[in-house]
Amino acid sequence: MAEVLRVIEPGILTTVQDLGRPGYQKFGIPVSGALDPVALRLANALVGNPPGAAGLELTGGGLTLEAMAEYVLAVTGADLPALRDETPVPTFCALRLVPGQRLRLGTPRAGLRACIAVHGGLEVPLALGSRSTCLRLGFGGLAGRALRAGDVLGVGPPTADLASLRGRHLPPSGRPALASPWVVRAVPGPQDDAFAASALETFFGNPYQVTPHSDRMGIRLTGPPLAHRRSADILSDAIPLGAVQVPGEGQPIILLADRQTTGGYAKIATAIGPDVAGLAQACPGERVRFVRVTVEEAHAAVREAARVLARLEAFIAASGAEREYGLTLDGEPTRAAVQAVEEGWLVAVEGERHLVGRPAEGGNREAGAVLSPLPGLVVAVHVREGETVRAGARLLTLSAMKMEHDVTAPAAGKVAEIRVRREEAVAVGDLLLRLESSPPS
Repeated sequence: MAEVLRVIEPGILTTVQDLGRPGYQKFGIPVSGALDPVALRLANALVGNPPGAAGLELTGGGLTLEAMAEYVLAVTGADLPALRDETPVPTFCALRLVPGQRLRLGTPRAGLRACIAVHGGLEVPLALGSRSTCLRLGFGGLAGRALRAGDVLGVGPPTADLASLRGRHLPPSGRPALASPWVVRAVPGPQDDAFAASALETFFGNPYQVTPHSDRMGIRLTGPPLAHRRSADILSDAIPLGAVQVPGEGQPIILLADRQTTGGYAKIATAIGPDVAGLAQACPGERVRFVRVTVEEAHAAVREAARVLARLEAFIAASGAEREYGLTLDGEPTRAAVQAVEEGWLVAVEGERHLVGRPAEGGNREAGAVLSPLPGLVVAVHVREGETVRAGARLLTLSAMKMEHDVTAPAAGKVAEIRVRREEAVAVGDLLLRLESSPPS
């Protein structure tokens, strides 16, 4: 294990988390894990880790880390200011630290929790197959507790050359929204029949507010009370993630990763997994609205969320690839190893300098090569191999920044090879297809 980070300021609440330890609830052990697993998976993708590698979950900001070795990390989740020493740096990208440099994370401007992943994954002892901290039971993570000043964090062996991670990023268009009111889809039950006839209408028809008494166990809400038919008590049964439990005072609680494994209060509804992940970013005082869905609609939403996340992870993996490409810097054409950034701009890396410019005219080194002008997803391929096309004909359509962009033929010719498929992520400069120079008949 390599020791790479020292905790200078631990933040309000910072713990080691992975994707949790399922399978032990029957023994009374909470699942734990990152409250926002999407943020953790994106952070791991940015530094080349497996999706479930352990990282840090920071609640409310205030964390300062000092590098003890050269390493790459990434910060995702809440929108918060980040400083490398005294220089602002972006989140949702791979960041390099050298020995002695400090990363400071401030108070979030939006959202509540950030995830920090380090290349190689944080190396703490496994507890029941997971490195996650369970604060309620005091085990897992770093001695079962939150980070303290002076703690030293180690990582597992690197899986790639650190230089190969340079340039990995996720543009704002791919980042989860951080906006109140939080819209949460929920399936009624399993004990919705324990409530008065008007309770479901009240629950789905009114906003609720997040209270300061929320934590990793659950989000306490306040709003119109939900009346029970007789009593809030039921025979204790299992508590799934997202269960909306309603104690006797009629105010709902959405149960999260550190929830109890069984409970004796009636549950009016169960929020779907993707929306529970989003709720990890809900701050006290913000509003939550519930939308009623069927089990079938919930299953479809979970599948779609998984597809979107897979596309984002693929985009991140492609975003860091460096290649030699034509670039115009300060009006002068040049060639350089470049990395993709947003909206078709390129960035040439010269040591620690990052020079931004537009792709130069005639930058393709291979005749007939049609390269991607921007990072995005292929949403349509309009031609077939062997088809002849005219100059300006539409070849493919890319989706980026919530807009669709057509890629057109630079000259007349025949489609010799198509190198991409629908729903594939591409980066700036990726080869999309090749055209033979013979004009159409």
